[in-house]
Amino acid sequence: MAKTIDYYFTCISPFSYLGHQAIIDVAAKHGAALTYRPVALGGLWAESGAVPLGQRPVVRQQYRLVELQRVAAYRGLPITPKPAHFPVDPTLADHTVIAILEAGGDPGAYVGAVFAAIWTEEKNISEEGVLAGLLTANGFDADAILASARSEAVAAVRAKNTADAVVVGAVGAPAYVVDGEAFWGQDRVELVDHMLATGRAPILVTAQ
Repeated sequence: MAKTIDYYFTCISPFSYLGHQAIIDVAAKHGAALTYRPVALGGLWAESGAVPLGQRPVVRQQYRLVELQRVAAYRGLPITPKPAHFPVDPTLADHTVIAILEAGGDPGAYVGAVFAAIWTEEKNISEEGVLAGLLTANGFDADAILASARSEAVAAVRAKNTADAVVVGAVGAPAYVVDGEAFWGQDRVELVDHMLATGRAPILVTAQ
Protein backbone atom coordinates (compact mmCIF):
# COMPACT_ATOMS: atom_id res chain seq x y z
CA MET A 1 0.00 0.00 0.00
CA ALA A 2 1.27 3.47 -0.88
CA LYS A 3 2.69 5.48 2.00
CA THR A 4 2.00 9.09 2.96
CA ILE A 5 4.70 11.58 3.84
CA ASP A 6 3.46 14.45 5.99
CA TYR A 7 5.66 17.41 5.05
CA TYR A 8 5.80 20.05 7.79
CA PHE A 9 7.46 23.29 6.73
CA THR A 10 7.18 27.05 6.62
CA CYS A 11 7.80 29.19 3.55
CA ILE A 12 10.55 31.23 5.26
CA SER A 13 12.74 28.23 6.14
CA PRO A 14 16.00 27.94 4.18
CA PHE A 15 16.42 24.29 5.07
CA SER A 16 12.88 23.59 3.87
CA TYR A 17 13.95 25.21 0.59
CA LEU A 18 17.05 23.05 0.38
CA GLY A 19 15.10 19.84 0.94
CA HIS A 20 12.00 20.72 -1.05
CA GLN A 21 12.74 19.15 -4.43
CA ALA A 22 14.53 16.24 -2.76
CA ILE A 23 11.47 15.20 -0.75
CA ILE A 24 9.24 15.62 -3.82
CA ASP A 25 11.59 13.32 -5.73
CA VAL A 26 11.62 10.71 -2.95
CA ALA A 27 7.83 10.71 -2.77
CA ALA A 28 7.59 10.27 -6.54
CA LYS A 29 10.21 7.52 -6.53
CA HIS A 30 8.19 5.43 -4.08
CA GLY A 31 4.70 6.39 -5.22
CA ALA A 32 4.08 8.02 -1.85
CA ALA A 33 1.55 10.80 -1.27
CA LEU A 34 3.22 14.03 -0.15
CA THR A 35 0.96 16.00 2.17
CA TYR A 36 1.92 19.67 2.48
CA ARG A 37 1.41 20.93 6.03
CA PRO A 38 2.61 24.50 6.67
CA VAL A 39 3.26 25.29 10.33
CA ALA A 40 3.95 28.26 12.58
CA LEU A 41 7.60 27.64 13.38
CA GLY A 42 7.43 29.45 16.71
CA GLY A 43 4.90 26.91 17.91
CA LEU A 44 7.35 24.08 17.26
CA TRP A 45 10.24 25.96 18.82
CA ALA A 46 8.23 26.65 21.97
CA GLU A 47 8.14 22.90 22.53
CA SER A 48 11.63 21.98 21.31
CA GLY A 49 13.51 24.76 23.08
CA ALA A 50 14.86 26.40 19.93
CA VAL A 51 15.26 30.18 19.79
CA PRO A 52 15.10 32.73 16.95
CA LEU A 53 18.27 33.16 14.90
CA GLY A 54 19.26 36.48 16.46
CA GLN A 55 19.18 34.98 19.95
CA ARG A 56 21.58 32.15 19.15
CA PRO A 57 25.29 32.28 20.02
CA VAL A 58 27.46 33.84 17.33
CA VAL A 59 29.22 30.54 16.66
CA ARG A 60 25.85 28.91 15.92
CA GLN A 61 24.89 31.74 13.58
CA GLN A 62 28.19 31.50 11.74
CA TYR A 63 27.96 27.73 11.40
CA ARG A 64 24.44 28.05 9.99
CA LEU A 65 25.76 30.24 7.14
CA VAL A 66 28.42 27.66 6.33
CA GLU A 67 25.86 24.86 6.44
CA LEU A 68 23.44 26.67 4.11
CA GLN A 69 26.15 27.01 1.48
CA ARG A 70 27.44 23.47 1.99
CA VAL A 71 24.00 21.90 1.62
CA ALA A 72 23.17 24.11 -1.37
CA ALA A 73 26.34 22.88 -3.07
CA TYR A 74 25.46 19.27 -2.25
CA ARG A 75 21.90 19.63 -3.57
CA GLY A 76 23.02 21.63 -6.61
CA LEU A 77 20.91 24.64 -5.66
CA PRO A 78 21.69 28.37 -5.70
CA ILE A 79 21.38 30.27 -2.43
CA THR A 80 21.93 33.72 -1.02
CA PRO A 81 22.82 33.00 2.62
CA LYS A 82 21.85 36.49 3.82
CA PRO A 83 18.92 37.54 1.61
CA ALA A 84 17.64 41.09 1.72
CA HIS A 85 14.25 40.11 3.12
CA PHE A 86 14.94 37.67 5.94
CA PRO A 87 13.45 37.22 8.38
CA VAL A 88 9.95 38.33 7.43
CA ASP A 89 6.54 37.07 8.49
CA PRO A 90 5.70 33.95 6.42
CA THR A 91 2.10 33.69 7.62
CA LEU A 92 0.38 34.86 4.44
CA ALA A 93 2.67 32.76 2.25
CA ASP A 94 2.00 29.68 4.38
CA HIS A 95 -1.71 30.39 4.21
CA THR A 96 -1.65 30.61 0.41
CA VAL A 97 -0.30 27.06 0.32
CA ILE A 98 -3.19 25.87 2.47
CA ALA A 99 -5.64 27.82 0.30
CA ILE A 100 -4.30 26.04 -2.79
CA LEU A 101 -4.80 22.70 -1.06
CA GLU A 102 -8.30 23.66 0.03
CA ALA A 103 -9.10 24.46 -3.61
CA GLY A 104 -7.87 21.02 -4.68
CA GLY A 105 -4.59 22.20 -6.22
CA ASP A 106 -1.05 20.88 -6.06
CA PRO A 107 1.15 23.52 -4.40
CA GLY A 108 4.51 21.84 -5.00
CA ALA A 109 5.84 24.07 -7.78
CA TYR A 110 4.43 27.20 -6.15
CA VAL A 111 6.11 26.39 -2.84
CA GLY A 112 9.37 25.94 -4.70
CA ALA A 113 8.87 29.32 -6.35
CA VAL A 114 8.24 30.98 -2.99
CA PHE A 115 11.42 29.45 -1.60
CA ALA A 116 13.39 30.63 -4.62
CA ALA A 117 11.89 34.11 -4.31
CA ILE A 118 13.48 34.47 -0.87
CA TRP A 119 16.71 32.53 -1.18
CA THR A 120 17.79 33.32 -4.74
CA GLU A 121 15.77 36.33 -5.92
CA GLU A 122 15.76 38.31 -2.64
CA LYS A 123 12.07 39.15 -2.79
CA ASN A 124 9.89 39.91 0.21
CA ILE A 125 7.42 37.04 0.53
CA SER A 126 5.43 38.85 3.19
CA GLU A 127 4.22 41.23 0.48
CA GLU A 128 0.90 40.35 -1.11
CA GLY A 129 2.01 41.61 -4.52
CA VAL A 130 4.99 39.24 -4.55
CA LEU A 131 2.78 36.28 -3.69
CA ALA A 132 0.19 37.32 -6.27
CA GLY A 133 2.85 37.30 -8.97
CA LEU A 134 4.08 33.85 -7.93
CA LEU A 135 0.54 32.46 -7.80
CA THR A 136 -0.24 33.76 -11.27
CA ALA A 137 3.02 32.46 -12.67
CA ASN A 138 2.16 29.01 -11.34
CA GLY A 139 -1.31 28.93 -12.84
CA PHE A 140 -3.45 29.91 -9.86
CA ASP A 141 -6.14 32.57 -9.51
CA ALA A 142 -4.20 34.96 -7.28
CA ASP A 143 -7.20 36.95 -6.10
CA ALA A 144 -9.16 33.85 -5.12
CA ILE A 145 -6.23 32.18 -3.35
CA LEU A 146 -5.27 35.32 -1.45
CA ALA A 147 -8.89 35.87 -0.38
CA SER A 148 -9.04 32.32 0.95
CA ALA A 149 -5.63 32.72 2.60
CA ARG A 150 -6.99 35.54 4.75
CA SER A 151 -9.81 33.41 6.15
CA GLU A 152 -10.07 32.13 9.70
CA ALA A 153 -10.62 28.63 8.34
CA VAL A 154 -7.21 28.60 6.66
CA ALA A 155 -5.54 30.03 9.76
CA ALA A 156 -7.11 27.21 11.76
CA VAL A 157 -5.57 24.64 9.43
CA ARG A 158 -2.06 25.98 10.04
CA ALA A 159 -2.71 26.03 13.78
CA LYS A 160 -3.80 22.39 13.62
CA ASN A 161 -0.78 21.47 11.51
CA THR A 162 1.45 23.05 14.15
CA ALA A 163 -0.24 21.19 16.98
CA ASP A 164 -0.04 17.92 15.03
CA ALA A 165 3.66 18.48 14.33
CA VAL A 166 4.32 18.91 18.05
CA VAL A 167 2.45 15.69 18.84
CA VAL A 168 4.51 13.62 16.39
CA GLY A 169 7.78 15.10 17.63
CA ALA A 170 8.69 17.44 14.79
CA VAL A 171 11.46 19.55 16.32
CA GLY A 172 11.56 22.20 13.59
CA ALA A 173 11.18 22.73 9.85
CA PRO A 174 11.30 20.90 7.64
CA ALA A 175 10.06 17.67 9.18
CA TYR A 176 8.86 14.63 7.29
CA VAL A 177 6.63 12.08 9.01
CA VAL A 178 6.03 8.54 7.78
CA ASP A 179 3.89 6.12 9.79
CA GLY A 180 4.30 8.30 12.86
CA GLU A 181 8.12 8.49 12.62
CA ALA A 182 9.42 12.05 12.41
CA PHE A 183 12.51 12.97 10.41
CA TRP A 184 13.71 16.50 11.25
CA GLY A 185 15.79 18.41 8.74
CA GLN A 186 16.49 18.31 5.01
CA ASP A 187 19.49 16.10 5.75
CA ARG A 188 17.05 13.33 6.71
CA VAL A 189 15.49 13.08 3.24
CA GLU A 190 17.81 10.21 2.37
CA LEU A 191 16.71 8.38 5.53
CA VAL A 192 13.08 8.76 4.46
CA ASP A 193 14.14 7.26 1.12
CA HIS A 194 15.79 4.36 2.94
CA MET A 195 12.72 3.68 5.10
CA LEU A 196 10.45 3.58 2.07
CA ALA A 197 12.88 1.47 0.05
CA THR A 198 13.37 -1.16 2.74
CA GLY A 199 9.85 -1.13 4.16
CA ARG A 200 11.22 -1.16 7.69
CA ALA A 201 8.89 -0.57 10.60
CA PRO A 202 8.70 2.96 12.01
CA ILE A 203 10.90 3.86 14.97
CA LEU A 204 8.65 5.71 17.37
CA VAL A 205 9.25 7.85 20.44
CA THR A 206 8.58 5.93 23.64
CA ALA A 207 7.42 7.39 26.94
CA GLN A 208 10.17 8.16 29.43
